[in-house]
This record gives sequence, C-alpha cells and structure tokens, in this order.
Amino acid sequence: MEKVLHIKNMVCDRCIKVVKDELEKLHYNIKTIKLGEVVIDSSSNEIDSAELRKMLTDNGFELIDDKNSKLIGRIKVLIINKLHHQNDLPDKFNFPKYLSSELGINYNHLSSVFSSVEGTTIEKFIIRQKIEKVKELLAYDELTLSEISYKLGYSSVQHLSNQFKHVTGLNPSYFKKLKEQKRKPIDKVI
Repeated sequence: MEKVLHIKNMVCDRCIKVVKDELEKLHYNIKTIKLGEVVIDSSSNEIDSAELRKMLTDNGFELIDDKNSKLIGRIKVLIINKLHHQNDLPDKFNFPKYLSSELGINYNHLSSVFSSVEGTTIEKFIIRQKIEKVKELLAYDELTLSEISYKLGYSSVQHLSNQFKHVTGLNPSYFKKLKEQKRKPIDKVI
C-alpha cells in the first residue's frame, strides 16, 4: 500500500535530500520522491502523522492536506521546476497551456483557485520566480543580459529590464553592481 504526501516548500534538490534523509531516519520506506511529493510504502509500517508533521515543520516544510492546497503546490512545483531546474524556455513558451496540460485542468480554474488561496495571480508568481532566476544568473556573472533574456523566454532585453525594475525597483545593471545582492530563497517568492 502506498501513501502519497504533498509537501509545501519542497522546491529544490537540497529540499528533496533533506526530506529523504529525515524520512529514512524515521524508518519510512520511500518509493519515489520528487519536488513537492513523496510516495511512501505504508505496508511495512504505520505512518505517524504527528511525527511526520513535526519532522517537516522542524525542517521548514509543511504537509499539505486539502485539495486546493495540493493543487497550488503542484502548480508551484511545475513553475519552479520549469524556471529553475530546466534549460532554456522554448521560444514563446506558454505557461497556461503547459500547466493545463500537465495537470489536466482548465487554466481558468487553476487561476481562480491559485488567486483565491494565494492572494496573487499565477502570472505574478511566474514573474517573481523569473526575476529571482534573473538575480541568480546576474550574480553568477556568466551570461549577458541578452543571454538571460533569451534563456527565460523574454521577448527582449527591454522587456526583462522593465519587469525587473518593476519588481525590484532596480535596473538589472545596477543590481549586478551591488555587493550584497538581494536574492530570496525560491520557496519564499510569492
């Protein structure tokens, strides 16, 4: 028998490692683990929900129980994975089509649920995630602004610069010069 756990804030490979290590310490048999989700073989031992919640909370994660929260978690994981863990976005990449296709749910419904629970739109979440990725790439100082623009699917450097300034209050060139760059952890971007 399997138990699927949806976990909030599990958004990077390091998060997966922490959750995996902690579950193994608690002697759970993990069948699969990926961003935002763990499948445990529950036939070998009982799942102690209180112990599980405490372990997750102690490590900055949260078990997601309700249907809408699970859906939002899946939306965030798909967006974060696409922007932070894959190569360049294809030209004219369409997030609404991608999310609808991956989740098998009409985008208008996804958008409505996301907005009602998160207090922001999916589009704004995507923009903020893109800007965090731009900050990361600027900090590495390996790509030009034009290359970053292309990599993240912006129509132009000007479009990226305008969006960057709107979100951060700084233009990308000035941000790049800052000694203390103001980046956020992926799971704190909303």
